[in-house]
Amino acid sequence: MANYRSIMKKRNAGSNKPVGTGDAPEVTRVRTPRKDRNEVLATVSGLLGSKRVTLQCMDGVVRMGRIPGSKKKRMWIREGDIVIANPWEIQDSKADVTWKYTRPQVEWLERKGYLN
Repeated sequence: MANYRSIMKKRNAGSNKPVGTGDAPEVTRVRTPRKDRNEVLATVSGLLGSKRVTLQCMDGVVRMGRIPGSKKKRMWIREGDIVIANPWEIQDSKADVTWKYTRPQVEWLERKGYLN
């Protein structure tokens, strides 16, 4: 039975790049916050437990964010992650987390000027 390393050597046998150099995936499309849906970019500043987080939003407001049940298992959120938050219409101090960016997407947002 072959191990993982031998399988990867066979798979990369025809390529010209050196073994062990990893390519960062190229970002082709990035979801940006939509103003018509009242979405803002936010940074996770703290984990509160029970699918709740503290968000430092780009509009200057600190909000308590809630991860909806449909996204709770799919989105593993840590401190420092960049997310899209959708503030509640009733209470402006609370928001729903609707999207989490990956590291290449965050680098793209920084290059394009979405993050200060």
